[in-house]
Amino acid sequence: MAAQHTEIARLVEQARAGRPRAVARLITLVENASPLLREVMAALAPHGAGAHVVGLTGAPGVGKSTTTSALVSAYRATGARVGVLAVDPSSPFSGGALLGDRIRMSEHVGDAGVYIRSMATRGHLGGLSRAAPQAIRVLDAAGCDVVLVETVGVGQSEVDIAGLADSSVVLLAPGMGDGVQAAKAGILEIGDLYVVNKADREGADATVRELNHMLGLGEARAPGDWRPSILRTVASRSEGVPELVAALDRHREWMAEHGVLAGRRRRRAARELESLVIAALRQRLAELPSGGRLESLAEEVTAGRLDPYTAADRLLDRVTAAPPD
Repeated sequence: MAAQHTEIARLVEQARAGRPRAVARLITLVENASPLLREVMAALAPHGAGAHVVGLTGAPGVGKSTTTSALVSAYRATGARVGVLAVDPSSPFSGGALLGDRIRMSEHVGDAGVYIRSMATRGHLGGLSRAAPQAIRVLDAAGCDVVLVETVGVGQSEVDIAGLADSSVVLLAPGMGDGVQAAKAGILEIGDLYVVNKADREGADATVRELNHMLGLGEARAPGDWRPSILRTVASRSEGVPELVAALDRHREWMAEHGVLAGRRRRRAARELESLVIAALRQRLAELPSGGRLESLAEEVTAGRLDPYTAADRLLDRVTAAPPD
């Protein structure tokens, strides 16, 4: 046990020094829900430096990976250390990430100031990996000034990023059908900045107009509230990317000035804690003594001897009374 404690302390120290191998090992412990994860998080807790967490979301084909790569280059030009979590679909065979995003960002391989990690969704909906919050903590403690989180690209359900990021960037592109209409039910409600990428294509002006119209219909802002910016980029040529970085900087400054940033981070921590508690309850439920307390209660509900609420209360009492490991 002492050896494991020493190893975790060493990994954390090396990660804080920016060593990619140590960062990779810590994130692997996170993804695998290692028994050492509690100790890892306890060791990392004092070292969070307050990285700006930027989420990039949008439908497949809008250029999320290209934009992420261009943002990495722009931030590196300012001397900032950048972490990237590129959430990919899970392999149906291994359960791991398909690595498409990391391949597309290969130009940054070898840059010691950039850490890129592909993470598998592993069946988690909402466009993110379940391990993403803890992985962000690793990158934050490792000294990243900016953490870019690129979601998997699944459309309207991809709204979890709004609860994870300090600033959410929604990407759209012209020529992809009725893109704004397709996104408005979910994605158009979460953005702090909106980017029409591939703006050199025909239809870019119409996409910007429609986006302005849709955002205007939903506006109910008090004076001084943040109004989402709409920008144009051609990320493949880095056009408009410096303006996007400047807009992200303005958004962070506005949040800090108005107390919004601290509030978002508190809510993010609250959601993370809630998720951990629910996971612990599910684990205890699975570890109830054989004989199937859940199954027996379900049988009573099916037979009409118990209503589902009473049965759920009894099950919750049993789970919460179970002694922790």
